[in-house]
Amino acid sequence: MRKFALLMLLAVASQLTAQEQNRVITTAVPFLTIAADARAAGMGDMGVATSTDAYSQQWNPAKFAFAERKMGIGLGYTPYLESVIKDIGLLQGSYFNKIDDNSAFAVSLRYFTLGEIELRQTINEPGTRVKPNELAFDGSYSLKLSPTFSMSVAGRYIRSNLKLPQQTSGIDSQAASGFAVDVSGYYRSREKAYSSFDGRWRAGFNLANLGGKIQYDEGGQENFLPTNLKFGLGFDMILDQDNTIAFTSEFSKLLVPTPKDFDNDGDIDGADNDEYQSISFFEGMFKSFGDAPDGFSEELKEFTWALGAEYVYQDSFMIRTGYFNESLDKGARKFFTLGAGFKFNVVQIDLSYLFSTSQIKNPLENSLRFSLAFNLGEEMFND
Repeated sequence: MRKFALLMLLAVASQLTAQEQNRVITTAVPFLTIAADARAAGMGDMGVATSTDAYSQQWNPAKFAFAERKMGIGLGYTPYLESVIKDIGLLQGSYFNKIDDNSAFAVSLRYFTLGEIELRQTINEPGTRVKPNELAFDGSYSLKLSPTFSMSVAGRYIRSNLKLPQQTSGIDSQAASGFAVDVSGYYRSREKAYSSFDGRWRAGFNLANLGGKIQYDEGGQENFLPTNLKFGLGFDMILDQDNTIAFTSEFSKLLVPTPKDFDNDGDIDGADNDEYQSISFFEGMFKSFGDAPDGFSEELKEFTWALGAEYVYQDSFMIRTGYFNESLDKGARKFFTLGAGFKFNVVQIDLSYLFSTSQIKNPLENSLRFSLAFNLGEEMFND
């Protein structure tokens, strides 16, 4: 196995944790699927249909068209594998600006560092220090198509630098790079009076990371991007001027083909992998809805789901909770989350904590995540 793959295994620990199942779908740059802000993380790693915030770029940039402030800045840090090593983590910075009441643009940067690694051929030789990392730079434009619905298009540059110094093997490993596109939509109903409270419906979808495969060495294996479909539904229960409870559900599916035994010899081997790698990005995206070897029941297992809730008091204090579920055969991520937020004038601080309920260890287990947002400028009109 190429040496750079050792670093890939570390970077994607959440997807490649030891399991007997051999049909877990793995992709390149899985850091793109990690919740990079504490608000989303506190509600079970969801954000496609939640209310607008400074971190909406990752989840659904169409939400920016409904932002209630002229501009916003978001900063976040997520420790990764903290129980094993301290210098692996995901950093995020985002910025949005409302062009007018109906449109907005946004940019963001996510940087995933694997810390400093010392490499040596023998125990006695001087070590070589490397700092593998991955990053994604995004830009988006969102527009209201009606008073209650908006859409957005985002472009993304991705760079994954997991290469090791070239050794005598002669393998020409290199940083992988590529481009991807997101298409998203967001619905926010007008506020409606019910018998004992007012309410508002929310819904959203995001078709994310649409792009060709990337490779880490010249002439080597190409790897699928984590092309992903998310959709969700939520409801805001506005009890009075000071108290609101928001409930949200979210579903997600990787639009990547399922590994399988193409030659029906009872084993997924090198020949099957070659067949799998011959599938193009575009073909694989459509095949992903009907290629599971065990049929429709296995296709359903490839969907993850999450439930989340947020209580807001006087728009200054928030309590959050959520649950995320993934099939045992497709990664076995199952966890509860708790979160809190504190808003002081234009500054908001968010915290979250994850409790795994799976027998498979979660790399974010028992990790405290935090993020900081600034909501700036004048208030914007939303019907």
